[in-house]
Amino acid sequence: MNDTKALEIVNKIFKSIFEKDNNYTLDILLEKYAFDIKLPKQVNDSTTNEITWADSVNSTKFITNKNMEKIDTTKGWMLPKKEINNLQELIDIWNTINLTTTERVYDSIDVVKSDTIYRCENVYRCTDCRDSKNIIYCDSCGNGEFLLASKRSSNCNFCIRTDDSKDCSNSYNVICSNKIRNSLFIQDCFDLYECMFCSHIASKRFCIANMQFEEQEYYEIKEVIIEWILSS
Repeated sequence: MNDTKALEIVNKIFKSIFEKDNNYTLDILLEKYAFDIKLPKQVNDSTTNEITWADSVNSTKFITNKNMEKIDTTKGWMLPKKEINNLQELIDIWNTINLTTTERVYDSIDVVKSDTIYRCENVYRCTDCRDSKNIIYCDSCGNGEFLLASKRSSNCNFCIRTDDSKDCSNSYNVICSNKIRNSLFIQDCFDLYECMFCSHIASKRFCIANMQFEEQEYYEIKEVIIEWILSS
């Protein structure tokens, strides 16, 4: 996984949702779509000074998971017993070994700038994700594919800014909803197809702001909304 591959994934997401190519850089995508997502922060490995990425930055000393395992299999983490005269001496000894492990990636492929990733593939700067593929700037997502700037969602595919939702696809800005398809700006809804700016409704098609539209006029308005999303 690298910047080029990440942008290729984003482009596939844009084409699926907006039927348009992505023209943004990763930095602009981060600012525009993932501004409020909890993401790993850049820190330095205290043993090698190399750049690494951490989910938690409350610590002041870090070590990559790879370097932690290397020490574990070579010299080990046990220390020779020594006399301790006061509490400060004990704390000083603890500080020599109390390093926060970073880039914890397990049973995964092509993961960069991420922490706490389980059984994933093609991951770019995500945290606490599992059983997912092709995800960019995501937090706490599972069983998803082709996700950008999403959090606490599962079983979603080709979505941008899907929060606290499940079973969504080809959609943008979906919050606390289930079974949403080809929709934009949805909150607290269930079983919607081709809807926009809707809240608290279920089993509807071609609705805008909870109002029923004819299919043709719906698509005409959707085209304008997509232009607005991509230009604002």
